[in-house]
Amino acid sequence: MYELSDVSKHYTYGKRTVTALDGVDLSLEQGSRLVVKGPTGGGKSTFLQMLGGLDRPTRGTIGLDGTDLARLPEAKLTRVRAQSIGFVFQSFNLIPTLTAQENVETALVPFGERAAHRRRRAAEALAEVGLEDRRGHLPDELSGGQQQRVAIARALVKRPRVLLADEPTGNLDEVMRDEVMDVLERQWKEHGLTFVMATHDSEIARRAERVATIRHGRVTVTEQESP
Repeated sequence: MYELSDVSKHYTYGKRTVTALDGVDLSLEQGSRLVVKGPTGGGKSTFLQMLGGLDRPTRGTIGLDGTDLARLPEAKLTRVRAQSIGFVFQSFNLIPTLTAQENVETALVPFGERAAHRRRRAAEALAEVGLEDRRGHLPDELSGGQQQRVAIARALVKRPRVLLADEPTGNLDEVMRDEVMDVLERQWKEHGLTFVMATHDSEIARRAERVATIRHGRVTVTEQESP
């Protein structure tokens, strides 16, 4: 699935260079789960952006099914993101003037599907995350946990092979955090997704079989028994 080789990312601010990732080597199999930990500003988001083709490394290769994302032309990279990769972020990024149903449908617009098909797919995706009775609600009529579930439905409605989640529970209390994690883990198992999630929450990290810790740009992976 993923093969990362010597992936480094440097940012330049005036005369100062900051290293976010430094020589990362990593393999991820289809259907696997990886939780990424590390201090704030320590490279977790940069790592997910590399996997999702949202940014390119300064050096190294990011192989996705044998294709190096780092060297794809932008048009092809955009197509890979649209077809194969779903994103969930800490801020829900819902359009406030659209209903839950309409927010989920936006993920299908680039595919040129008919409106009726989009509506059906979006309704099914919302039902999968337990929000079939909230389809007509605007974001500010939903709780934080419900808004994040809408964002998850939007990420998964296009049926991607990869789900990348960047601090998806960071704005939620413990009850809503567990609710969202249950949804994410169920979707990962049922759809055979490759699931990579960045978090600073040790409780979430304990639920994973494989944890990558980023410190000073270096990645260390540990295996652990999930509860």
